[in-house]
Amino acid sequence: MKIFRRFLLLILIIILIAVFYNYPKLNILAGYSAKNTASSVFVANRTLVFTDSTDNNFSPVDLASDEINETQKTATASVYGLLTRKAVIRKGLGSVLTLEESDETASYLSPKRLESDNSTSFPYGSASQKDSVFTNIDYDKLQKTVASVFGKRKTRAVLVVYKDQIIAEKYTDGFNKDSKLLGWSMTKSILSTVYGILQHQNKINVQDKAPIDSWQNDARKNITIHNLLQMNSGLEWDENYDEISDATKMLFLERDMTKLQENKPLVGKPNETFNYSSGTSNLLSGILRKQFATHQEYLDFWYSDFIDKIGMNSMVLEADLSGNYVASSYSWATARDWAKFGLLYLHNGNWNGQQLFTKNWVDYVTTPTPTSKGTYGAQFWLNAEKQFKDVPKSMYFADGYQGQRVYILPEQDLVVVRFGLSWFEENLFLKGILESVVKP
Repeated sequence: MKIFRRFLLLILIIILIAVFYNYPKLNILAGYSAKNTASSVFVANRTLVFTDSTDNNFSPVDLASDEINETQKTATASVYGLLTRKAVIRKGLGSVLTLEESDETASYLSPKRLESDNSTSFPYGSASQKDSVFTNIDYDKLQKTVASVFGKRKTRAVLVVYKDQIIAEKYTDGFNKDSKLLGWSMTKSILSTVYGILQHQNKINVQDKAPIDSWQNDARKNITIHNLLQMNSGLEWDENYDEISDATKMLFLERDMTKLQENKPLVGKPNETFNYSSGTSNLLSGILRKQFATHQEYLDFWYSDFIDKIGMNSMVLEADLSGNYVASSYSWATARDWAKFGLLYLHNGNWNGQQLFTKNWVDYVTTPTPTSKGTYGAQFWLNAEKQFKDVPKSMYFADGYQGQRVYILPEQDLVVVRFGLSWFEENLFLKGILESVVKP
């Protein structure tokens, strides 16, 4: 009997040790599941069953059990009852993970939005486009190319726009033109665009030193906004989503996501040390907030001078508990509205006759970051060194986790949008689309 009791005690000690060492991971795991569930159900209008069977069904997130409260618009996730996290919905700001019980009822500001233009046809409004047939397009080949990335590739949406006209559009079961889709890190390109608009309005100069008070007494005072936009500040950052890292701690444990990168030391030299960092994008969101006299103006500007102005009315930018837009990761919109974003760049910042930013800004975001080997610009990814060998070097794109993409191909007058839950063979996909658009 004593031996059996000792054995049980040993097992209990092993379990307690395992829980102790894995508790931080469980915190992030449950946080991911709760946050994603709340956004999927209450922002994207999906069901809990659908969310659990698709978006949250990968290891180790599938260890969490999710519940929602339709009345209070909350989602909770529990891992074996050892740890529970809650996410709440805030009007106009999407979902956010709570850190204290008081966060559930805390007051907050919401962005003011413009109404969707449902009378003007796509792309300048949300009404159906005026269809036309291009004689230079091989529509059969185009449809086959689009279909090739569905099925096992877990693609949810593909949209191809040529000369402002949708020439291909396909959705997987359960999705349609009105479905909101998470852009993940494509939000970084949204952030960059806000900087471009402020630059055009002479309200900011990205070549200025970053206005961070805590940096003024050390070498970090030499970091410019430009360095941050190019992910080339030299600051320490661990962008790893397979374990506890700077990125996961920021997204699932921080009240103010703009601060974690600010507090990191230099490990390289500004303009000489490319390091992809979601913390940098959120730091930039915090810098943007400082450009406005009030928090309300900061919240409104992204929509009034950009998102709603180009008819991306479906878009929802999610914010942290401190009211900062999570510019690294959290923005939702329909595939058609994401295509409008690409078209804004295709038209060099001109939207239906109004200049939101200049061609110089397009040149700026597509200039390769030093030491990035031609793959990165100012919060956009590039093909400057032919990463995609069958695609023009001039192609650039917004890039998000699991293959969320908005490709901009200026020479071909093309914008291509893809959403899904897994990576795919991008070069072959884009090659097929390009070969479908035969030059007249």
